[in-house]
Amino acid sequence: MGCILKGGGGLYQRLVVGAVLLAAGAGSRLGNRPKALLELGGVPLIRRQLIALSGAGVDEVVVVLGHHADTIEPVVRDFPVTIVRNPAPDDGQPSSVSIGLAALAGRLDAVIVALADQPLVNAQDITALISAYKKRGTASMVVPRVGGEPGNPVMFEAAVRDEWLAGDIDAACRRWRLDHPERVHWFDTDNTRFRVDIDTADDLRRFTERTGHVLHWPAAVAPA
Repeated sequence: MGCILKGGGGLYQRLVVGAVLLAAGAGSRLGNRPKALLELGGVPLIRRQLIALSGAGVDEVVVVLGHHADTIEPVVRDFPVTIVRNPAPDDGQPSSVSIGLAALAGRLDAVIVALADQPLVNAQDITALISAYKKRGTASMVVPRVGGEPGNPVMFEAAVRDEWLAGDIDAACRRWRLDHPERVHWFDTDNTRFRVDIDTADDLRRFTERTGHVLHWPAAVAPA
């Protein structure tokens, strides 16, 4: 179910939200293992993200796979999502974003781009992002910011998606924010979950130190 906006006169047009969940990376700084399959409380991180998006009422989700696609796909196949593969994931994140945006099939008002390796982002956090988007004023994109540092996921108008797909996709995401600061609404928050993702062994160690939780590799991809 999507999000209902409320105006002074009651309910009006429903906000239809799509999401692109990125899980195409090689995990090169974690021994070339699929970090999306790291488990917190026995649940792979990518499934936690899908549960969060669903719980926040996102209408349509595209999961972008690349490296480790054959290992990750069975873990998400039971969700009502579209699964696409980036044939050249080493071209970088913008290429995966482009493939994901192009695969969104429905009529959308806004799009969320999320990362599969954020252990703590939950449905409440996605709902808070959507709420900030509704209050963005004339801006086109909403980016969470914690202690002056940008976080993820981000959310933007469907028109931005069309703009990226029609132009140079390398100008998307971070570069777009730098080129169009007047179109960015910073969602300032003390919610550090927006800033936590896992790229390195040090990230795993710090995560345990800060939260008391341990991320485990499933047996199929555990280090030798």
